[in-house]
Amino acid sequence: MSSSPDASTIASLISDPSRAAILTVLMDGRSHPAGDLAYAANIKPQTASFHLAKMLEVNVVSLEKQGRHRYYRIENFEIAKALETLLALSPQPKVNSFKQVTENESLRLARTCYDHLAGKLGVKLMDALVDKGYIFEKSNDILITKDGEIFFESFGIRLDLVRKKRRSFVHKCLDWSERRHHIAGALGHVLIERFFELQWIERMEKTRAIRITPAGRKGLNKLLSITI
Repeated sequence: MSSSPDASTIASLISDPSRAAILTVLMDGRSHPAGDLAYAANIKPQTASFHLAKMLEVNVVSLEKQGRHRYYRIENFEIAKALETLLALSPQPKVNSFKQVTENESLRLARTCYDHLAGKLGVKLMDALVDKGYIFEKSNDILITKDGEIFFESFGIRLDLVRKKRRSFVHKCLDWSERRHHIAGALGHVLIERFFELQWIERMEKTRAIRITPAGRKGLNKLLSITI
Protein backbone atom coordinates (compact mmCIF):
# COMPACT_ATOMS: atom_id res chain seq x y z
CA MET A 1 0.00 0.00 0.00
CA SER A 2 1.42 3.39 -1.02
CA SER A 3 2.28 5.92 1.69
CA SER A 4 2.04 8.82 -0.78
CA PRO A 5 -0.86 11.31 -0.61
CA ASP A 6 -3.92 10.27 -2.59
CA ALA A 7 -4.10 12.81 -5.41
CA SER A 8 -7.25 11.19 -6.76
CA THR A 9 -9.30 12.68 -3.91
CA ILE A 10 -8.55 16.25 -4.98
CA ALA A 11 -8.67 15.38 -8.67
CA SER A 12 -12.16 13.90 -8.36
CA LEU A 13 -13.40 17.01 -6.54
CA ILE A 14 -12.08 19.41 -9.16
CA SER A 15 -13.26 17.25 -12.06
CA ASP A 16 -16.90 17.99 -11.21
CA PRO A 17 -18.02 20.94 -13.42
CA SER A 18 -20.04 22.61 -10.65
CA ARG A 19 -17.18 22.45 -8.16
CA ALA A 20 -14.77 23.69 -10.81
CA ALA A 21 -17.09 26.65 -11.48
CA ILE A 22 -17.28 27.45 -7.76
CA LEU A 23 -13.50 27.29 -7.38
CA THR A 24 -12.99 29.52 -10.42
CA VAL A 25 -15.15 32.20 -8.76
CA LEU A 26 -13.17 31.82 -5.54
CA MET A 27 -9.95 32.44 -7.47
CA ASP A 28 -10.54 36.16 -6.87
CA GLY A 29 -9.17 35.58 -3.36
CA ARG A 30 -12.28 36.90 -1.62
CA SER A 31 -14.90 35.25 0.57
CA HIS A 32 -18.32 34.54 -0.98
CA PRO A 33 -21.64 33.33 0.42
CA ALA A 34 -22.98 30.02 -0.87
CA GLY A 35 -25.89 31.73 -2.63
CA ASP A 36 -23.58 33.83 -4.80
CA LEU A 37 -21.48 30.78 -5.64
CA ALA A 38 -24.61 28.83 -6.58
CA TYR A 39 -25.73 31.63 -8.90
CA ALA A 40 -22.29 31.86 -10.54
CA ALA A 41 -22.15 28.09 -11.07
CA ASN A 42 -25.77 28.03 -12.31
CA ILE A 43 -26.82 25.44 -9.73
CA LYS A 44 -29.34 25.33 -6.88
CA PRO A 45 -28.24 26.66 -3.45
CA GLN A 46 -28.73 23.20 -1.92
CA THR A 47 -26.45 21.71 -4.57
CA ALA A 48 -23.81 24.37 -3.95
CA SER A 49 -23.94 23.68 -0.21
CA PHE A 50 -23.40 19.97 -0.89
CA HIS A 51 -20.34 20.66 -3.06
CA LEU A 52 -18.91 23.17 -0.57
CA ALA A 53 -19.29 20.65 2.26
CA LYS A 54 -17.34 18.11 0.22
CA MET A 55 -14.54 20.61 -0.41
CA LEU A 56 -14.48 21.63 3.24
CA GLU A 57 -13.87 18.00 4.22
CA VAL A 58 -10.53 17.95 2.39
CA ASN A 59 -9.57 21.58 3.14
CA VAL A 60 -9.86 22.84 -0.42
CA VAL A 61 -12.03 25.71 0.83
CA SER A 62 -12.38 27.30 4.26
CA LEU A 63 -15.46 28.65 6.03
CA GLU A 64 -15.94 31.86 8.00
CA LYS A 65 -19.13 32.46 9.96
CA GLN A 66 -20.48 35.94 10.68
CA GLY A 67 -23.73 35.64 12.61
CA ARG A 68 -26.12 33.65 10.43
CA HIS A 69 -24.00 34.20 7.34
CA ARG A 70 -21.43 31.72 6.04
CA TYR A 71 -18.64 32.78 3.71
CA TYR A 72 -16.33 30.51 1.72
CA ARG A 73 -12.89 31.07 0.24
CA ILE A 74 -10.04 29.00 -1.18
CA GLU A 75 -8.03 27.55 1.70
CA ASN A 76 -4.58 28.75 0.64
CA PHE A 77 -2.36 29.92 -2.19
CA GLU A 78 -1.07 26.42 -3.03
CA ILE A 79 -4.57 25.34 -4.00
CA ALA A 80 -5.07 28.51 -6.05
CA LYS A 81 -1.73 27.94 -7.78
CA ALA A 82 -2.70 24.38 -8.69
CA LEU A 83 -6.03 25.61 -10.09
CA GLU A 84 -4.33 28.33 -12.17
CA THR A 85 -1.98 25.70 -13.61
CA LEU A 86 -4.93 23.45 -14.49
CA LEU A 87 -6.64 26.38 -16.20
CA ALA A 88 -3.50 26.96 -18.26
CA LEU A 89 -3.64 23.34 -19.45
CA SER A 90 -7.38 23.27 -20.09
CA PRO A 91 -9.05 23.83 -23.49
CA GLN A 92 -10.77 27.16 -23.91
CA PRO A 93 -14.59 27.10 -23.79
CA LYS A 94 -16.66 27.95 -26.85
CA VAL A 95 -17.89 31.54 -26.90
CA ASN A 96 -21.52 31.80 -27.97
CA SER A 97 -22.58 35.35 -27.12
CA PHE A 98 -21.36 38.93 -27.09
CA LYS A 99 -21.54 38.90 -23.28
CA GLN A 100 -19.19 35.91 -23.15
CA VAL A 101 -16.81 37.63 -25.56
CA THR A 102 -16.74 40.76 -23.37
CA GLU A 103 -16.23 38.80 -20.15
CA ASN A 104 -13.49 36.70 -21.73
CA GLU A 105 -11.64 39.77 -23.01
CA SER A 106 -11.87 41.44 -19.59
CA LEU A 107 -10.45 38.36 -17.84
CA ARG A 108 -7.61 38.09 -20.33
CA LEU A 109 -6.73 41.77 -19.96
CA ALA A 110 -6.48 41.85 -16.16
CA ARG A 111 -7.78 39.73 -13.31
CA THR A 112 -6.97 38.54 -9.84
CA CYS A 113 -5.21 35.21 -9.43
CA TYR A 114 -6.09 34.52 -5.80
CA ASP A 115 -4.37 37.59 -4.27
CA HIS A 116 -2.14 38.91 -7.05
CA LEU A 117 -2.42 40.35 -10.54
CA ALA A 118 -2.79 38.14 -13.62
CA GLY A 119 -3.73 38.40 -17.27
CA LYS A 120 -2.02 40.55 -19.89
CA LEU A 121 -1.42 43.29 -17.32
CA GLY A 122 0.17 40.86 -14.86
CA VAL A 123 2.56 39.53 -17.50
CA LYS A 124 3.37 43.04 -18.76
CA LEU A 125 4.12 44.08 -15.18
CA MET A 126 6.66 41.29 -14.78
CA ASP A 127 8.20 42.03 -18.19
CA ALA A 128 8.53 45.73 -17.33
CA LEU A 129 10.21 45.02 -13.99
CA VAL A 130 12.70 42.75 -15.76
CA ASP A 131 13.33 45.26 -18.58
CA LYS A 132 13.94 48.07 -16.07
CA GLY A 133 16.45 45.91 -14.23
CA TYR A 134 14.43 45.78 -11.00
CA ILE A 135 14.06 41.99 -10.94
CA PHE A 136 15.61 39.06 -12.80
CA GLU A 137 14.74 35.43 -13.27
CA LYS A 138 17.07 32.69 -12.10
CA SER A 139 15.77 29.22 -12.88
CA ASN A 140 12.33 29.13 -11.21
CA ASP A 141 13.06 32.04 -8.89
CA ILE A 142 12.59 35.80 -9.07
CA LEU A 143 15.34 37.90 -7.48
CA ILE A 144 15.31 41.64 -6.76
CA THR A 145 18.26 43.81 -7.77
CA LYS A 146 19.67 46.75 -5.82
CA ASP A 147 17.87 49.11 -8.23
CA GLY A 148 14.73 47.07 -7.59
CA GLU A 149 15.08 47.54 -3.84
CA ILE A 150 15.19 51.31 -4.40
CA PHE A 151 12.27 51.21 -6.83
CA PHE A 152 9.90 49.27 -4.58
CA GLU A 153 10.71 51.45 -1.57
CA SER A 154 10.10 54.61 -3.62
CA PHE A 155 6.78 53.12 -4.76
CA GLY A 156 5.66 52.83 -1.14
CA ILE A 157 6.38 49.13 -0.62
CA ARG A 158 8.32 48.18 2.53
CA LEU A 159 10.24 45.13 1.39
CA ASP A 160 11.51 44.45 4.92
CA LEU A 161 7.91 44.02 6.07
CA VAL A 162 6.94 41.97 3.00
CA ARG A 163 9.81 39.55 3.65
CA LYS A 164 8.53 38.94 7.20
CA LYS A 165 5.19 37.57 6.00
CA ARG A 166 4.66 33.85 6.63
CA ARG A 167 4.63 32.88 2.99
CA SER A 168 6.80 32.87 -0.10
CA PHE A 169 8.33 36.31 -0.63
CA VAL A 170 8.09 36.25 -4.42
CA HIS A 171 7.80 33.56 -7.09
CA LYS A 172 6.49 32.97 -10.61
CA CYS A 173 2.96 31.81 -11.37
CA LEU A 174 1.91 30.43 -14.76
CA ASP A 175 -0.75 32.61 -16.36
CA TRP A 176 -3.52 30.51 -17.96
CA SER A 177 -4.48 33.04 -20.62
CA GLU A 178 -1.02 34.37 -21.56
CA ARG A 179 0.78 31.02 -21.12
CA ARG A 180 3.62 32.93 -19.47
CA HIS A 181 4.53 33.86 -15.91
CA HIS A 182 3.36 36.69 -13.70
CA ILE A 183 4.50 37.70 -10.20
CA ALA A 184 3.02 35.91 -7.21
CA GLY A 185 3.84 35.56 -3.54
CA ALA A 186 3.81 38.28 -0.88
CA LEU A 187 5.35 40.81 -3.29
CA GLY A 188 2.69 40.11 -5.91
CA HIS A 189 0.03 40.68 -3.27
CA VAL A 190 1.37 44.03 -2.03
CA LEU A 191 1.78 45.22 -5.62
CA ILE A 192 -1.88 44.66 -6.48
CA GLU A 193 -2.91 46.21 -3.15
CA ARG A 194 -0.79 49.27 -3.96
CA PHE A 195 -2.47 49.56 -7.37
CA PHE A 196 -5.88 49.39 -5.67
CA GLU A 197 -4.79 52.02 -3.17
CA LEU A 198 -3.70 54.38 -5.96
CA GLN A 199 -6.98 53.65 -7.78
CA TRP A 200 -5.07 52.50 -10.82
CA ILE A 201 -7.24 49.39 -10.94
CA GLU A 202 -10.66 48.49 -9.54
CA ARG A 203 -12.68 45.33 -9.11
CA MET A 204 -15.58 44.50 -11.38
CA GLU A 205 -18.79 43.03 -9.99
CA LYS A 206 -19.45 39.26 -10.15
CA THR A 207 -16.11 38.49 -11.83
CA ARG A 208 -12.45 38.39 -10.95
CA ALA A 209 -11.70 40.63 -13.91
CA ILE A 210 -9.97 43.90 -13.03
CA ARG A 211 -10.71 47.26 -14.66
CA ILE A 212 -7.74 49.50 -15.42
CA THR A 213 -8.69 53.12 -14.74
CA PRO A 214 -7.54 56.09 -16.85
CA ALA A 215 -5.32 57.11 -13.92
CA GLY A 216 -3.93 53.58 -13.92
CA ARG A 217 -3.05 53.60 -17.61
CA LYS A 218 -1.28 56.92 -17.13
CA GLY A 219 0.44 55.86 -13.93
CA LEU A 220 1.62 52.49 -15.23
CA ASN A 221 3.02 54.13 -18.36
CA LYS A 222 4.87 56.77 -16.36
CA LEU A 223 6.14 54.33 -13.73
CA LEU A 224 7.14 51.34 -15.88
CA SER A 225 6.46 52.31 -19.51
CA ILE A 226 3.52 49.88 -19.59
CA THR A 227 0.97 50.58 -22.31
CA ILE A 228 -2.22 48.59 -22.26
